[in-house]
Amino acid sequence: MGIREIRAVLTARPTLDGAGVHIRRTLGVHRHDLDPFLMIDEIRSDDEAEFIGGFPPHPHRGIETLTLMFKGGFEHRDHLGNRAQLRDGGAQWMSTGRGVIHSEMPLRSDDGLHGFQIWINLPARDKMKDPEYAQADAAELPWQELSDGVRARVFAGAWELEGRVVQSPLRRLAAAARVLELVLPSQHECRLHTAAEEDTALVFVIAGSLREGVEAGHTAIFDKGEELAVRAGEHGVHVLVLAGTPLGEPIAQHGPFVMNTDAQIREAIEAYRNGTLLGDSGRGHALGVVS
Repeated sequence: MGIREIRAVLTARPTLDGAGVHIRRTLGVHRHDLDPFLMIDEIRSDDEAEFIGGFPPHPHRGIETLTLMFKGGFEHRDHLGNRAQLRDGGAQWMSTGRGVIHSEMPLRSDDGLHGFQIWINLPARDKMKDPEYAQADAAELPWQELSDGVRARVFAGAWELEGRVVQSPLRRLAAAARVLELVLPSQHECRLHTAAEEDTALVFVIAGSLREGVEAGHTAIFDKGEELAVRAGEHGVHVLVLAGTPLGEPIAQHGPFVMNTDAQIREAIEAYRNGTLLGDSGRGHALGVVS
């Protein structure tokens, strides 16, 4: 196999989540064919009314989330006692394991808000492990200046960029998931080596367009191969590149819970209702309240 070709294009759909937050969603509960990726949400608005309600305390089980902030900021709080502000250029990773209750509330800003949250499936063996949390600020995620004016920023995992490997501090994601931001001038191309031919690879267009005609708000899904070529259109392109190893496991999902069977989903819902979702890590914390 050689260079990967685009096999499908997905459109991000507008919807509401949290307390009335306007988002554009790719994938989601009804589509699980891009293993290990479950969902890509983009929040992008200059109107505070469209995002200020944020995401009050809510649970998760069985997934990892990677949150990227391009403009504005969020404050994260969780039942483990983590409290941090995620601002421009930063990234946050959370492995929910058996259970997390957290909130994500926007910081007030005159400049609006722009960011992404990516959901990654946990393998069956890790779905009931202890939760984990880590964050990297902009200074830890520097831009890499490549040839011909191409710029890259490694948000998660490790990427080979022009013969050298660049690693993010956030590199313990499930399924070897990795995320790269690229900005390419008009008609330029950037070739990326994928870790394995069988890995899932997709490119979300943030602005501009790919030479193949994939425009902003759309995701190009690539077939198998050794290399991925990101090709800018006439006005350049700004993208997120996602790659990861398929888990090949059954997926059952109900809202924030992602397990392998319907029975496990029912168990998660009941555990949340009766206050046992968090296990020992939830002792001393009121259900649904982040202190």
